[in-house]
Amino acid sequence: MSQPEHGVACLFCGAELKRSFVDLGMSPLCESFLRADQLDQGETFYPLNVRLCDACLLVQLQVYVDPKDIFTEYAYFSSFSNAWLEHAKSYVDMIVARQQLDARHLVVELASNDGYLLQWFKPHGVPVLGIEPAANVARSAVEKGVPTLVRFFGVELAGELVGQGTRADLILGNNVLAQVPDINSFVGGMKLLLREGGLVTIEFPHLLRLIEGNQFDTIYHEHFFYFSLVAAERIFARHGLAIFDVEELWTHGGSLRIFAAHSEEGRAATGRLLELRERERRAGFHDPAGYGGFEERVRATKRDLLAFLIDAKARGKSVAAYGAPGKGNTLLNYCGIRTDFLDYAVDRNPYKHGRFLPGTHIPVHPPERLAETKPDYILILPWNLRDEIVKQLAYTREWGAKCVVPIPRLEVID
Repeated sequence: MSQPEHGVACLFCGAELKRSFVDLGMSPLCESFLRADQLDQGETFYPLNVRLCDACLLVQLQVYVDPKDIFTEYAYFSSFSNAWLEHAKSYVDMIVARQQLDARHLVVELASNDGYLLQWFKPHGVPVLGIEPAANVARSAVEKGVPTLVRFFGVELAGELVGQGTRADLILGNNVLAQVPDINSFVGGMKLLLREGGLVTIEFPHLLRLIEGNQFDTIYHEHFFYFSLVAAERIFARHGLAIFDVEELWTHGGSLRIFAAHSEEGRAATGRLLELRERERRAGFHDPAGYGGFEERVRATKRDLLAFLIDAKARGKSVAAYGAPGKGNTLLNYCGIRTDFLDYAVDRNPYKHGRFLPGTHIPVHPPERLAETKPDYILILPWNLRDEIVKQLAYTREWGAKCVVPIPRLEVID
């Protein structure tokens, strides 16, 4: 692995970062969709050079932009994915039974988005509180009847809540741990807010699956961390929380759901946790040298996708993209794919309609655009939802369209 310039400190332990994990060049903020009147204005690109801390083994991206500039207004609404809604409902049904939650308990979700998950606690009669920094997204949650604080979570807010007599029996967070640069304040805040005997569950994409599945497009400025179990255990332990169980999930190409409690309660590690610890050890995650070789696989993916698009265009074929997720913008900017290769993108989220993808300026339309223009190929950018999307696109077979999935390797689906 190449050696970057020195002087950059680990966001968790403060050690100097000397090792590059993968360098994806320069990219704009992946959720900063542009209006038409912004297309002739300057656009800021930031480095996407992900580093590994030799001391604590945390894979991370440095903070180039204040999180308030990213998350105060956000383009991602969880409720637009049917599969994600079903995942949330299944979690609630499971955790209510596991923890025997009822009206005497309080559930707090960190980064509660549009209430996609907390709404499922209402039929069980369990009180909830959402904490969500994006005001535009939080409004949707409140409209669903989900009480929501528009704040960033950390030790300060946790202290305020505890001072008001609020303690949580269950704290949960899905795909937020990677998005908080002050990881120590965030995890420390959970320690403060959690009631004795309470439970923390956190979901995040698993670094092992990112590497095995070549999922480099899940790297973007909104994600400061890329967690292994070994790194997550060290972070939680430092703040008095012990991870005692883990589930492996399908979400986001392969995620972990960790279960944690106060360290002093001494909960025994489950067999699932012990097995995953050993699997990461075999993968080389306990040695900095074990993280090498990923960057060349990423470059090969770029070459394959560009070769396909060049050939398609040379044959006079039209190509559109389905979905406008953050991961898609990382892929398109890294590969240099603009409207010379992709005519447009479609997305179910009305917020994105009439806007343009950051960096590439590809226009975003409603899904109905596909039937109007009948493209020959449809590039599925949210590949983690490929099964759901391929079913949604079954009607495109009428004109002979083929779906294309870029990750983990280029695949044309007949």
